[in-house]
Amino acid sequence: MKIVSACLAGLKCAYDGDDRAHPRVIELIKNSQAIPVCPEQLGGLPTPRIPSERSGDKVINKEGQDNTKYFKKGAQEALRLTKLAQCDGAILKSRSPSCGYGQIYDGTFSGKLINGNGVFADLLLEEGIKIISDEEL
Repeated sequence: MKIVSACLAGLKCAYDGDDRAHPRVIELIKNSQAIPVCPEQLGGLPTPRIPSERSGDKVINKEGQDNTKYFKKGAQEALRLTKLAQCDGAILKSRSPSCGYGQIYDGTFSGKLINGNGVFADLLLEEGIKIISDEEL
């Protein structure tokens, strides 16, 4: 079983209120091989929402508000679902402040990428859960 970013499953939960549907992720869901999760929604953030980027240990939105507590809460809840479903891997949305794996935006809202992971991706890695991004899929 895999845990997957809900936006990749076609759910309209991305920050802009749209999805990032990926045909292979949708197929996994249809075949009962994956469970969709949106850590940002689980943390209490609305959809649509002001874009956020990770800057060090903080997650700040484009208006300068610190949303770290929402991202951490959502990551913990998503991790709980991952464990309950006994997921052995994850397919996550690239560059997201929650789900990004390998590279994320640098926190300046300039489009610049840096090496790093989103809050949820970091938790999964701490638990030894293998991640691939939608771009690797």
